Formats: sequence, structure tokens, C-alpha cells
Amino acid sequence: MTTYKQSPIKGVPVTKVNRNQGLVAMDKLAIEEPLEIRLAFGEGVNRIVKNISVTMRTPGSDAELATGFLFTEGIIKDHSDLASVAHCFIACAENKENVIQVELRDTATPELKNTERNFYTTSSCGVCGKGSIDAIKSVSAFNPGQNNDLFISRDVLLELPDRLRLYQDVFDATGGLHACALFNTSGELLLLREDVGRHNALDKLIGAALERNWLPLKNAVLLLSGRASFELIQKAAMAGISIIGAIGAPSSLAVELATEFGITLVGFLRQQRFNIYSMDERILLPGYENQN
Repeated sequence: MTTYKQSPIKGVPVTKVNRNQGLVAMDKLAIEEPLEIRLAFGEGVNRIVKNISVTMRTPGSDAELATGFLFTEGIIKDHSDLASVAHCFIACAENKENVIQVELRDTATPELKNTERNFYTTSSCGVCGKGSIDAIKSVSAFNPGQNNDLFISRDVLLELPDRLRLYQDVFDATGGLHACALFNTSGELLLLREDVGRHNALDKLIGAALERNWLPLKNAVLLLSGRASFELIQKAAMAGISIIGAIGAPSSLAVELATEFGITLVGFLRQQRFNIYSMDERILLPGYENQN
């Protein structure tokens, strides 16, 4: 795997206005640039290189983003499918590494039927045309609903947003990034990734877990810094995650998908409160009369 060395932050001159005063200063912004994901597969002279997706992302963890995307879309099945991941150096005026190629082993066969949607993803795209919950179920390798031994206490869950913010380095500098993180049920941070796009941040996180051979993530709790949308629940389900907390609101389809997969979905996790939308038995609530 390669590491993108460009800073995810860019300084720009701004005029800051406060009441009747104006001050010229430098501000920090999260960088957003396109990344083309290519897939190489096949044997010998029959090897094929295919453009799979173009996504707008924050530079950094590009290899994890690419492999996480391929996994959560059902195009690859396992870390063992991968031979290498590297940026392609294509001549351009700014010499930016905005193309990455994932090389599969000769024996690995990608599920190319999952590329028929002509992926063009933006940093807030949504599901990009995937038709139904059944389409997700058909390619998922794990069943989060079978995980009946994972529980998290109310008190630990309430602490997670503050712990997430402690580690959001780029957000602290720019105020402009989404984050997602994996915690254990004691509230210890396992992994965190940031990106200008919600789904990119989660693909980076799952790609990092895939590289570490952690999948399925049956013992981890996923925290999302924003809202819980359908595509984020889909990606979490693909990775075998059974507890998801979101600081923002869930969508109706996100709740339907979480319920279908047996995932515990928590929303509005902030200011010492939260709502449980599905599978509430995994949240240990002292004094709650219906608690199992």
C-alpha cells in the first residue's frame, strides 16, 4: 500500500469581518480533489485495467479509500484478493497523485457486475443509483444481525463523541471534514479516518481495517460525525458492524436497512442524549424496564 504525502489542508487568504472591522488573514481549508480508482485484474496478456470510479476526496489514505470502496461495493471479497495498491504518476501541471490503481492477484475475479452503475461519486453523493435493500443483501459477506454478544453501556456511548473530537486533527484545523471511528465497547479508539465526504471517510476506515485483516468488525462500534445515511449503513453492514452511533440524524431508509440487517442504530448522539432506532437490546440502559 502507498501513502499519500500531500497535506490535507490548504492555506488561503481571507478577509475576516467582525461588526464594522475587516482583517486580512490566512484561513485553513480542507483540500478536495478528484481521485480516479482503477482496477487491474486477469492473467498474463489478458490482464485488464478498468476505471471503476472517480470520487471527490480529501488527499490522504488513498489506498485505504480505494480498497475500502471496492470491498463495500462488493467488487472484491477479501484482503487476499489484493496484490498491490499504488498511485499512478500521470503528467499534469500540478503533478498531483490523483489516480490510484488496485492490482488484484491473478487468481482473483472481481464482481464487475457491480460496476454497471457507471460510478461517478461526489463527496455527498448518496447511494449512486443502487436500487434496493435486496441489492445490498445479495453481495454482503457478513450478517451483523447474528452478533448477539456485543453490548455497549449508555455511559460509554455518551462519551464517544467527545473522544472522537479529541482525535480529529484535520477538523480542528479546518472545521470542514467528516470523520468516522471504530471504538471497542470500553470506549477505546481503534481507528479514525477523516475526509470531506462522509462515505469516503468510512471507505478509508474500512479499507484500513481490511488491510489489518480485522474484518468482520463484529466487536467494534462505529461512530459517524454527521448524519446516518443509507450508503453509510450499507458500507457498515458489508464490514459486519452491528452497532452504529451517529451524531446527526438518520434517514428513513438508513433505519430500514439497519433494521433489515439487525444493526443497532443510534442517532442524535450528542449533549448527553441519543435516540435508538433499531435493535435497542445491544445498548445497556440502567433502569430501563424493557432491557433484556
